[in-house]
Amino acid sequence: MSASMSAQELLLRQRTQILHALCSSGSAEHLDQVLDILLSRGELAPEDYQSIQVPGRALYTNGRRLLDLLHAKGVDACALFYAALKQVLPGGQGAACSFPGFCSSGGEKEGNYPSTCAQALLTQRPSLVSELQGRVEDALHSLVITGHFSSADCNDVRLPIYTPSQQARRLLDHVRSKGESAAEVVLCYVQQKRGSGSSLDQENWTPPKVVLKYQKKLSSSVSAQSCFLSTYGGTSHMHLDDIYTEGQLELAQYCDDVHGPLGLEDVVGAVGTVNREADTVLVSGDAGGGKSTLLQRLHLLWARGTLLREFLLLFPFSCRRLNSEQQELSVKELLFERCCWPDRQREEIFQFILDHPHLILFTFDGLDELKQGFSDERRLCCPTQRAPVHILLFNLIQGSLMKGVRKVVTSRPEAVGPALKKHLCKEVLLQGFTPGGIDSFVRKHHRDPAVASKVLESLRTKNALLGLCHSPVLCWIVSHCHKELLGGGEGSPQTITDVYLMILQHFFQHRSSPKSNAGTSWLREHLDTVLHLGQLAFEGIGTSCFIFSGAALDKCGVTEKDICMGFLVQSRDMSRTHSKNVEFLHLMMQCFFAALYIVLSNNADRSVISNLFEPQNTRDTALGTTSCFGVCSSSTEKPRQALQGEAATAETSNLKITATFVSGLLSQRHRSLWLHGCPSAVTEKRVRQVVRCLSKGMHKHFKSIPPPVGGEKKSMHAMPGFVWLIKCIYEMQDSRVAKDALSRLEVDHLKLTYCHIGPVECTALAYVLQHLRNPVGLQLDNNSVGDVGVEQLLPCMHNCNSLYLRNNNITDEGIRKLLATGIHCDSFRKIALFNNKLTDACTQHFSHLLKSRQDFLSLRLGNNNITEEGAKQLAEGLKSNRSLKYLGLWGNKIGDAGAVALASALQSSTSLVWLSLVGNGVGDAGAGALANIIRNSTSLEELWLTENCITRTGVECLIQALENNTLMKSVWLINNDLTLEEVEELTQRESRLTF
Repeated sequence: MSASMSAQELLLRQRTQILHALCSSGSAEHLDQVLDILLSRGELAPEDYQSIQVPGRALYTNGRRLLDLLHAKGVDACALFYAALKQVLPGGQGAACSFPGFCSSGGEKEGNYPSTCAQALLTQRPSLVSELQGRVEDALHSLVITGHFSSADCNDVRLPIYTPSQQARRLLDHVRSKGESAAEVVLCYVQQKRGSGSSLDQENWTPPKVVLKYQKKLSSSVSAQSCFLSTYGGTSHMHLDDIYTEGQLELAQYCDDVHGPLGLEDVVGAVGTVNREADTVLVSGDAGGGKSTLLQRLHLLWARGTLLREFLLLFPFSCRRLNSEQQELSVKELLFERCCWPDRQREEIFQFILDHPHLILFTFDGLDELKQGFSDERRLCCPTQRAPVHILLFNLIQGSLMKGVRKVVTSRPEAVGPALKKHLCKEVLLQGFTPGGIDSFVRKHHRDPAVASKVLESLRTKNALLGLCHSPVLCWIVSHCHKELLGGGEGSPQTITDVYLMILQHFFQHRSSPKSNAGTSWLREHLDTVLHLGQLAFEGIGTSCFIFSGAALDKCGVTEKDICMGFLVQSRDMSRTHSKNVEFLHLMMQCFFAALYIVLSNNADRSVISNLFEPQNTRDTALGTTSCFGVCSSSTEKPRQALQGEAATAETSNLKITATFVSGLLSQRHRSLWLHGCPSAVTEKRVRQVVRCLSKGMHKHFKSIPPPVGGEKKSMHAMPGFVWLIKCIYEMQDSRVAKDALSRLEVDHLKLTYCHIGPVECTALAYVLQHLRNPVGLQLDNNSVGDVGVEQLLPCMHNCNSLYLRNNNITDEGIRKLLATGIHCDSFRKIALFNNKLTDACTQHFSHLLKSRQDFLSLRLGNNNITEEGAKQLAEGLKSNRSLKYLGLWGNKIGDAGAVALASALQSSTSLVWLSLVGNGVGDAGAGALANIIRNSTSLEELWLTENCITRTGVECLIQALENNTLMKSVWLINNDLTLEEVEELTQRESRLTF
């Protein structure tokens, strides 16, 4: 079969994969780029292009029309299409639809020079589109002054619905219709810019003086707002430079080009971009994970000119403050009246912003705190058109407004759905502190090194507390309350509730008489304050209100004395309206006080707890009505009917945090605190309510488990709501509740992938899962477990027969601790650690495991950093192991020497069924050694050697070995150093080879 014939047939066979690769992102850019190349090479005529790019037609329909047209044109057109596809699609995305044998030369035509300028617009189209992006206005100006374009032509090109690259294509299409002289103007303009030295990137360009003056004022305002980090003391401030500690930053989607941790500069940079036509970066992370502080750091470094220097103007916004905005605003009013007011020439400055969107950065902190869920139903295009603030914000995020302006948005992950994600250029995950980050933060927080060392030493002896410190907010509280921590008392904090009670006691005792510091007297003295602040917090949580006016404080009885306790601070605002509103120090603190109110108040409705644990029902109950929560600032004055129609994802999340605190406050260890505030009979009744809700919620999950498919184990794919219930059970610290919750769980495999599980969640999981009646396979792939989380899981290792921790930022140190415990757990027999941060240092621990455990079955270490030295270390353990069935080392760097060492250890194995050395730089020497396993093994069924550098010589060794092995099912050799002719010949000789 010839290469060209294969291209045409392959186009039909891979039609679905091709359409997915071109269109699944929701952006037309990949399809447009392919069309540019095909036009430039003459495979598509302008008429063909117009038949494909029909305005208003669905993207997938346009893609299907292109594939139909190419197939009809024949083999050459299909082959060129594959070359264009390879050129356009990023890295691994085109792998599923690659065509071996046609080289990627899908650029512009060489040799045949265009005879006219109009033809040159076609043959040079890919490069022209690239060079005109961001310079369309200047090109339009040239066409207008030469009389080729009217204002109507310009407006048609400028339509805000077009991306910068689409505007460039629109301009080229219009110019071609105007004739030869118009085409000559555009080509001359581009040529002039190429040769001028100032080129199209405007490196030497200086903004107008009025803009520079405004930039100075804006950066001064941003710096003033960002240089100090407010502490939980409310009155003291700490310079951000002195306390800021970087958290773990990761891309939400795996990227081949990213190696090592991300830095602050990568948040806004091009690294990890998935959709190049989108402008919005999402930074997602749990409450208290440091998202606001990260933005504050970005703002400060921009104001100093040390980071984000490519952006001339930066406009920071808080969604919490935008929440209380009642007026309809335009983009201009949002920027100037709610951020930084220009002293003069507002129109000129705003026009500059419109003309140079690539120099502007917007940040929106706390998208999850908006009352309204994201929607793209109402579209705005005009930057001077007024609209409700949330509509304005949604259109900015999706690019209908201010296309080309970069936006950075922060949110908790559960508040971001598919409707918003399709408008993101990338998502960055903020995963909290590493062990090194905890160490760095504590040392920065304490000026006395001796105190810092004592705090850290105490944390290392308190495993659960160390796991909690993974969260920056909890790490701050623990560090701030170091005297209570080091003093011992009634034991160290175990739960999040314990930590918040510690900060509560810390604040109150510093403001109490010495006599009231003993026992529970500190709470009795300040019970009124707790109830006042608790009611304010409770009613705010019910309506997603986080900023409170003076009237709201008065209604809840909040006094100046209550405010002085330090839990409320004045709401910061960069706008010209200097309001006196207040807010809780942190959202988590507001949820904690709301939980205190539920536990202590005699006025709380009986249904509050049941509604709290079933947030989807709260809209029509006491926890979701504005009649019960009419105390917030003006943002709560909406009619109830309007609130009922809005998405409540973020509100539900806040209720869940509150419910978690309620579970902890009602634990047996803390009930004595409430004796003076609530009758014991009422407290016990609330405890029983919570226990019933948790049991009901868990059993609801268990009922949804489908029956197993024939021949497979029974599996439960848990959802984030299940993890939340586990956390609530952990907060109660009652083994009877944990045992009861799991009494009806009858599965062999528990799957918790993509559930945002970090060290805090691992602590809760281990506490509950240690009460399982039978061991299970625990799958935690694609979470944020890390070394700290691995350590938290150790108490439940005896109940795990297999552990899947793919893509979890685990290092050799985490593996050392895991295997030190796992080697003594009889049930533990399988582990998968694909795409972590493992090196040769971990292999000595696996080697010891293999030597010690003759019942261990599966070891998968793919896509780490294991070299030939690590392979040799593993081989030492494999020599004496007689049980291992599955060994996966895909995507490492063991080379021939490593393959030879493994082959020597495995050539007499009677247990190994599956071996993968994909992408390891294995050549003919390695293949020859591996052939000995095939020749001698009585158990091996599959050998994966895809994406190595094996030539015909190595394959001949494998074929000879296969002649003596009838049990072997397949040897995979895709993408090795073989020609198409060799592949065809070798396939005919041995059908078990897959190329």
